[in-house]
Amino acid sequence: MAEKTDTDRVLEGLRKLAFGKINDAVELAFAEEVPPQEALRRMQLMNVASIKRVKGGGVEVQFFDRLKALERLYDYARENRSGDAAESLIRALAGEDE
Repeated sequence: MAEKTDTDRVLEGLRKLAFGKINDAVELAFAEEVPPQEALRRMQLMNVASIKRVKGGGVEVQFFDRLKALERLYDYARENRSGDAAESLIRALAGEDE
């Protein structure tokens, strides 16, 4: 199996942000206590930007912007058809096509 390139890793991360499930984040938000560290390691929290306990016992969960991830994937796919893949990805991530 070929080793993943940086471009492959970035695209994989963008796909997880765009299409990943939020079930574990919701479970964590509704938990009475913070789960053990081992349980936290197994959770899929890629989409979570931050989690805060607020006064009164509530929990605030902020997610990364799925639409932005989709836009970056779209920009990369569109530009990749007619140019250098790495350069296309850098432009898409920098938002130079907006």
